[in-house]
Amino acid sequence: MNPPVEGETRTFERTFTVADVKQFAELSGDAQPRHIDANEDGRVMVQGLLTATMPTKLGGDNEVLARTMEIEFIRPVYTGEHITCRSTYDTVGERDDRYEFTSAVDCENEGGETVLRATIEGLIWKDA
Repeated sequence: MNPPVEGETRTFERTFTVADVKQFAELSGDAQPRHIDANEDGRVMVQGLLTATMPTKLGGDNEVLARTMEIEFIRPVYTGEHITCRSTYDTVGERDDRYEFTSAVDCENEGGETVLRATIEGLIWKDA
């Protein structure tokens, strides 16, 4: 575990596949036709909460325990789109046993359009 640093940005990139969306549909129960039936381009819409696994992955890399996650879904994501997610520590407070932080998250598609925006409050235990 690396201590969080104010202003530090971490990045994760991913391209969701039809198989990813179908597996998430089975797991979550969100199997709306838009997530199962391909459009004229052969793509399906990625579930919003599947897109939200991108900041979750970044938190998991640093053993974050999220307290709150305020997520705004700006535009749909489709399979085959390359998505880049950036999480920046806005504030970091150090306690005896933990770090408490807020971070700003922005996920963009390959055209530079924001698809998801979030604010996350959480903590990282020092002994983790």
